[in-house]
This record gives sequence, C-alpha cells and structure tokens, in this order.
Amino acid sequence: MPNFDYAFTVRAPLAAVGAFHHHTRVLKRLMPPLVIMQIHRADPMMEGAVSEFTLWFGPIPVRWTALHFNVDLLHGFTDTQVRGPLKRWQHTHAFVAEGDGVTRVREHVEYEYKGGLGGLFSRLVFGRWALVALFTYRERITRRALEKQPRRR
Repeated sequence: MPNFDYAFTVRAPLAAVGAFHHHTRVLKRLMPPLVIMQIHRADPMMEGAVSEFTLWFGPIPVRWTALHFNVDLLHGFTDTQVRGPLKRWQHTHAFVAEGDGVTRVREHVEYEYKGGLGGLFSRLVFGRWALVALFTYRERITRRALEKQPRRR
C-alpha cells in the first residue's frame, strides 16, 4: 500500500498551528484554487467528527466523506475516507513544537487505489505528483496564515 509523507516547519506556536488546522473552515482554504470544494457537512473537530464534501475537478464531481479520530487540539488528528474516490485513504496530521514559536507539521497518508476506471481517475488526481503539489500548496497557505510578516514602512 502506498504511503506519502510531507513535513515542513512554520514560524508559529504549536497552539496556533493546532487551532488553525482544527477550524472547520480551513479545509476549503487548504484546497488549491484549481479544485473547487463544496462542503455539505463539517462537524466541529472532535473525536468522531464527520466531513462531507464534493471536490470538482473541472466538470467531474468527486464526493468524499471523512471520519476524524485521534483528535488532539494541540498535536493533530487523523481523517479516514469512509466514502470517496480511493479504496483507502488515511491521513494523519501531526504538529510538534520545535522550539520557541516554531512548529513542525507532519503529514502522513496511507492510500490505496480502486480498480477499473475509478482507479485510473484516482491515480491521476491523487498520484504522487498531485500529492506533492497539494501539500506544497497547503504548506504555503499555512505559513501565510500563521507566520507574522514584518510591517512595511
């Protein structure tokens, strides 16, 4: 089964990084602009929370339902696809303080493709290159949202 790992640091305290990722509106914000996300349900982030949404890849809608567990407001959570385009998707978000006001964000995804045409589609939009692009975008958005920028004069 394929795994994907991605990590980066953000110049923000652990509590700020945890709060940012636990907010129900952040999911849409972390989606690249070429993918339109329509949220149908987003429970407050807690053990057993459910998120239901549709991802639009151009004219192609992909319905997804995720269940959240191992929810820790400071250190992260795991979401598992209950319904969606892959045979299996489990994504662990982990946040670790690395010093004064610096937090490491670690993303770990275990996934498996379906067979047939659905599997071909999921290999295209959730292939390794697409995951690198997605998590690079999320890194940029997280840093932009949380890192204090010096004021210009």
